[in-house]
Amino acid sequence: MKRYEVVAILKPDLPEEDITAIIERSSNIITERKGVIAKIDKWGKRRLSYEIKKSKDGFYFLIDFAGDGPIIAEMERNFKIDDRVLKFLTVKKGGAVTRGGMDAEIAAAEAKRTQIRIETETSSAAEEKTMPQGDKVSGEARPRRPYIRKPYSKEEQPKGGE
Repeated sequence: MKRYEVVAILKPDLPEEDITAIIERSSNIITERKGVIAKIDKWGKRRLSYEIKKSKDGFYFLIDFAGDGPIIAEMERNFKIDDRVLKFLTVKKGGAVTRGGMDAEIAAAEAKRTQIRIETETSSAAEEKTMPQGDKVSGEARPRRPYIRKPYSKEEQPKGGE
């Protein structure tokens, strides 16, 4: 078994039932063929960088799983047939392929995210306490002094040809 990630973009005007049906069908394909799903993320509706099939927005979702090649072939075949899917991308990923290993990997990533969030909150709170009220600027640097040209008299002006 190998580890894979599938990111798909669906049409933006689909109702929630259709979105869940597409995700359910994909997860059923994985589980029926003895694959192991690590996580399913709905990223939501986002702006596309360019138009795809005359759509400027799309609904993104990600499925992280471990499985074999026939699972990928079947999922991609279903995505190609379905008109509601604008684009999809399957990426082979390194990492654990057993259920326990994937759970441990996800728990470690979540712990790291919460640790970073706690550190940023405490550091921003400490900065606010140490800064005097007059020095607080909304992320802007000090304004620069304007450059003033020195006026020349006719005799002092530099000439281009000399």
